[in-house]
Parts: sequence; C-alpha cells; structure tokens
Amino acid sequence: MTVNETVTPADPAQVRRGSMRKIIHHLIQLQELMVARAQQEASMPDARLEQLEQAIQILFGQLPPETATLFRRLEQRSGGLVVVPISNRGCSACGMTLPISLVHEVHAAEKLHTCPSCARLLYYAESLPRNIGRRKKKGGAPPPVGLERFSAVELMIPRLTGATRDEVVAEFCSKMEAEGYVDNGPRLLEEALRREAIASTTVGHGLAFPHVRGVEGGGLTLSLGLHPKGVRFDPTARTLTKIFFFMVIPTAASAFYLKLLAGLTQVFQDETARDKLAEAAESSEKLWKALLKATKAAIR
Repeated sequence: MTVNETVTPADPAQVRRGSMRKIIHHLIQLQELMVARAQQEASMPDARLEQLEQAIQILFGQLPPETATLFRRLEQRSGGLVVVPISNRGCSACGMTLPISLVHEVHAAEKLHTCPSCARLLYYAESLPRNIGRRKKKGGAPPPVGLERFSAVELMIPRLTGATRDEVVAEFCSKMEAEGYVDNGPRLLEEALRREAIASTTVGHGLAFPHVRGVEGGGLTLSLGLHPKGVRFDPTARTLTKIFFFMVIPTAASAFYLKLLAGLTQVFQDETARDKLAEAAESSEKLWKALLKATKAAIR
C-alpha cells in the first residue's frame, strides 16, 4: 500500500490549502484495510489474516503519532467507521446536515475536521459515483422483505461472459448503470477494482463479493451474477469463481453489509444451495426466485 504523492505548489497559500490531503488519503487507505480484514473475518472465520494485519500496522507506523492515536480512539468509539465522506452537505455516517462553512473547510483540507454530531473524521469525495435509486414499485405493492430490500430481478445476470476478473466486474458496473441504479458505471468500475487490489473478495466455494463502499445517494444495492465456466477472480486461488454478489454500499450501511455478507456466505457455502442457483440460470426471473427462496430464512 502506498500513499499518493502530492505536487507542492509555489504559492504559500496553496501550500496551506490541501496540506492535510495526503494524511486524509492515508487514513482512508488504513480504514479500507481494516474493513477488508473485518470482511474476511465475517465471510471466512478461519482465514489467515497475517498479511492484512501486517499492512495495517505498516500504515499505522507511517502516521504522525497524534493522528494514529486519534484514529485508534475514534475506531473504538465508532465501531470501525472512522473516516467518512461528506454527501449532500451532510455527514454520510450519521446524516447530520453540516454548516456550509465546515463543508468548505473540509474541502480545503488544511487540517482534519470531525462531524459535530458523531465525531467521525470528514473528507470531501471529489468524484465518487452516486446511487440514484431503484425504480419505483407500483402503488399498493407489499413492502419488500429479505433481499427484496436490496435487489431486484433486473439486477440478476444469469450468464456472465467476461473471461477475466476486470471484465466480470465491468459487466456488473454496466448493469447497475443501465438499470438506473448508479450514475457512473466507469467510475464505479475504478472503485471496485481498487478495492480488489487491497484484498480479493473471494471467500471459497466458488463465491466472490466484489463491492464498492461509500456510494451515497441511495440504499445498499446488490446484483447477482453466475459464470458458467468460472473465472480466476483471485490470481492466487487454486479454484475458479462462479457465483458473484456485487454490491454498492452507502457509508451508513457499512456495518449492516458485514451481517449481509455473513448471511450470504452461510447460505451458499452449502453445495445444494449453489446448485439451486446454477439450475436457475435460464433467466433473470428464475434466478431471482431461486435467490429469494434460498435466503428467505437467513436474511430477513
């Protein structure tokens, strides 16, 4: 893991402006590693986490001591979500609307700023994709339950065609944009591949959970895709991956995502459940029904 270098401008005013941006990027990288560790613990309780743990400690060691101490203190208080983006002039973690002066100060990045409500560190996300919401259901329809809250039949991909990890992820991002769930498929792809570079989201049994966190503007959204032949999604893995759950996750849903990940892993580590999905690969409608049936008891 490396921190992006910044070019030092000649103007002293510009030196001050953005002087904390490198530290903020460093903190975001540190948090992503810690979330990746939590994800592996949720999906693979017996996983060996030495490499992730070593990378986390290296990043901590590269921080100024007072910043590292602040991060650790906030991490204990906030359940692991320490650094959060501003979204629509509000804290994306607690939803508090922020004073416009604070938004400008966070954008200037001359020092670290915290949310007045939840005390998390704030940063200004320049160009993340946005979740623009699902299509409206017809009036009078019963409220969604289980996975219906997070997905829909149009987000099922019965036959993925990509031959590589990047091509498979690109199919999901294009699908999300085409169906009106996100506003920037190419940017979503960049973020998803950046996440895979931190640590692979494969969990064994031919499953993978590629995702992007911090996609604000809507709720957690899930797409399921099957690959008939399988893809070497993790270059270090011996087996191919055939079942993919791709998710976009708003900051406020980060903790719930781990519960959802654990539930899906528990259901589909069972070979019979995986076979039922494969049998339903004839159409999006059949795959959707099979997914809802398989997860009905585990995900409410």
